[in-house]
Amino acid sequence: MSRIVVYIGSDHRGFLLKSAIKEHLAGRGCETLDVGPFGYDKDDDFIDYAGEVCKETLKGKGMGILICGSGHGMCIAANKMKGIRAALCWNEKSGRWAREHQDANVLCLAGQISSVSEATSAVDAWLDSKFSGEERHARRINRLNEM
Repeated sequence: MSRIVVYIGSDHRGFLLKSAIKEHLAGRGCETLDVGPFGYDKDDDFIDYAGEVCKETLKGKGMGILICGSGHGMCIAANKMKGIRAALCWNEKSGRWAREHQDANVLCLAGQISSVSEATSAVDAWLDSKFSGEERHARRINRLNEM
C-alpha cells in the first residue's frame, strides 16, 4: 500500500489545530506537506493557503486539508477551483460521507470550533473511506463538474 500524501494549510485561526493534525497524520504514517503558514500571523490570508493546497491536490498525488477559524472561508475558496471538491467536516460521520458520497479531495476543518478529537475523527474517517461509486453519487459529481 502506498503512503498517503496530505497537503495541509491554514490561516492564523487554524494554526494550532493544524499543528495537532500534522502530528496525528505523522502517527498514521502519512507524508504531510505543510504549505503554511509557519508561524502565527493574523495578517495572513486564508485564500493563499487554500490555493496552494488545492494546486498540489489537483496534481493528483495527494489529498488536501485546510483549516481556518470556521472552516467556511477555506471551503469557499477551495471550491472555486475546478476539480476540487472540498467539504467542511466536523466529526467522523461528516468526514466519511464527504468521501463516500462526494469523493471530496479536500477536507476543511474549523480551528476555532472543532476540538482536536472531533477534527482527528473527521480526518481519519475521510482518509479511511473511499468513494462509494454508486450511480446516484457519480451522477451528482458529474453534474457538479458541469456547473
